[in-house]
Amino acid sequence: MSESAKITVVEGPTPEFEPNSEPWILAMSEGPEISFTSRCLLRTFNGKDLLNRCRTAWQQGRAAYLEFTNLSGIPEEALILAARLAEVEEGEVLNLWLRLKNWPGEFSESDNLLDIEPE
Repeated sequence: MSESAKITVVEGPTPEFEPNSEPWILAMSEGPEISFTSRCLLRTFNGKDLLNRCRTAWQQGRAAYLEFTNLSGIPEEALILAARLAEVEEGEVLNLWLRLKNWPGEFSESDNLLDIEPE
C-alpha cells in the first residue's frame, strides 16, 4: 500500500474549521460511518506545491491528509477531500475541504448542518 501525502501546519495557530456549507462535499464523504466535513483556509507561501502534492496523491490513488496540532496541543490529521488555491491581498490561501474525526469544539449545535448528534 502506498504512503499517503501530507500537508503539515508547522507554524501558526490551529486551523479554524468552518462547517460544511456546500452540498457537493457531502457526496464525497459518503460511507459506512457518519463523517464530519469542514473547510479551512491556510495562508501559505508555497500553495502551488501543496496543491500539486494533493493532486499527485489523488492521481496515484493515495490519500492526502492535513496534519495539525489541535487546541489541546495534541497532533491530529484530517483527510483532505478537495483543495483549491486562491490569491488574496496578503498572498496565497489554500482552501481545504476535510473529513474530520470529530466536530471541533468551536462548532455549536446550530452549525451542525446534518442535524446529527456526534457519537
